[in-house]
Amino acid sequence: MNDGLIIANGRQIAAQLPCSIEAFLVAQNLPPRSVVVEHNGEAVAPSEFSGRQLVAGDRLEIVKIVAGG
Repeated sequence: MNDGLIIANGRQIAAQLPCSIEAFLVAQNLPPRSVVVEHNGEAVAPSEFSGRQLVAGDRLEIVKIVAGG
C-alpha cells in the first residue's frame, strides 16, 4: 500500500492506496450506509463500496444522507 491522494468533494485527502471506497469512508469517519458516493462521475451503489477500488487521483463526491423533513 502507498500513500496517495484522492479528491473528495474538491479537497485532496491522503489515503492508503489502493483501498476500497468502504475503507476510505471508514477512515474518514463516515459510516458507509450514511452517504451517497459518486466515483469519477459514476454513482456507486452502497453494495459496491467494498468491491470498488480507489487509486491515486480518483475523484469522489460524497453526500451525507439526512433523514427528516
